[in-house]
Parts: sequence; structure tokens; C-alpha cells
Amino acid sequence: MVMLDTLANALAAIQNAEMRAKSEVLIWPASKLIINVLRVMQREGYIGEFEYIDDGRWGKIKVQLLGRINKARVIKPRFPVKLKELEEMPHWLRKYLPAYNIGILILSTPLGVLSHKEAIEKRTGGVLLAYVY
Repeated sequence: MVMLDTLANALAAIQNAEMRAKSEVLIWPASKLIINVLRVMQREGYIGEFEYIDDGRWGKIKVQLLGRINKARVIKPRFPVKLKELEEMPHWLRKYLPAYNIGILILSTPLGVLSHKEAIEKRTGGVLLAYVY
């Protein structure tokens, strides 16, 4: 089995479980990036609790689903975005999110993995990783 983009696989697993109205999903292999993206999704209220399970190999993450995700995808290629572009964001928001104030873009910034709202608050740019709504 070929697994190239673990973040894409994790978001696909979450979206598939949401579509089937599951209450939880098991993601593997685990990575720090996936855990940080899940933390942002949790802060924004898209998922419930999640826990890392050390299985002695890659590790797994059990995620509680709240039924609030319609779409969760990675952004490829991972575009760099400056703070100025984030503040004037119509281009990126229009490209990936369905409507104004619906959904979040997830960025990897020098201050860690943040939603686009947190990045604007903390006055930093970064690289687009994913979007969720």
C-alpha cells in the first residue's frame, strides 16, 4: 500500500467517516503535522477530542467526530501566503471556501499550525496546508 501524503489520507478518512455518520475515526500513520492540524480543527469546533495511540509502529490517532465537517481537503501545491494576502484574503477564501465566514484555511506558520483567522490575529503569514468547512 502506497501512502504518499499522510495529511491528505487523514483528512479523507475524517471526511469519509463524517459522510457515513460515524462517531469516531481511526487515523494512521500518525504524525506531528496531523496532530497539529487536528488541534486547529478542534479549536474551531469541527472535531471533538482526539487521542494518540502508540502501537509500537507508526502510531494511530482516534478522533471523535461531531458531524460538522462537509469537506476537509489538503491544498496542493502548498502555496506560500503573506500576511498582507491573508488580510485581503478574498482570492484564497474564494478559491477554497464556499462562502464568507464559512470554514477555515489551515496554515503552517513560524508560530505553528494555525487557522487563517489565528494567523491574521498573530500577524503572520505561512504556507497553506488544508481547508475545512
